[in-house]
Amino acid sequence: MNDTYENKQRIIQELVPGKQITLSHIIANPDEILYRKLGLDPSVDYSQNKCAIGLVTMSPAEYAIIGADLAVKKSGATLGFVDRFSGTLIVTGTVSEVEASLNAVNEYAQKVLGFKVCPVTRT
Repeated sequence: MNDTYENKQRIIQELVPGKQITLSHIIANPDEILYRKLGLDPSVDYSQNKCAIGLVTMSPAEYAIIGADLAVKKSGATLGFVDRFSGTLIVTGTVSEVEASLNAVNEYAQKVLGFKVCPVTRT
C-alpha cells in the first residue's frame, strides 16, 4: 500500500444527542450588517435601537420546533430562523421580547422536559 495512505489518520465525528441547551444568547442592538448577513428581516427600524437577535442551540435538534413555537407565543418576538436538523433557533424583536422568548424556551426545556440549560447571556 502507498505510504501516503498508511500514515493518515481517519477521524470519525459523532453527535451524541443529550437533552440540553448549549447556547442561549441575546445580541442587543446589533449592527445592521449582522441582520443582512444572517438573512434576517431587513425592515427592522435600526434607528430606534429597539432591535435584538436571540440565538439558541439545543439537542436533540427537534426541540427547535417546540422552542420556536414557545418563543413566538410567549412574547412579541418574530421567528427569524429555525433548523430542526442542527437545533438552531433565531428570534428577533426588542431586547425585552427576545429575552422573554429565550427565557420561555429555557424554562420549558428545564422544568418540563428535564433538559440541562445554560443561562441566557447578552452582548
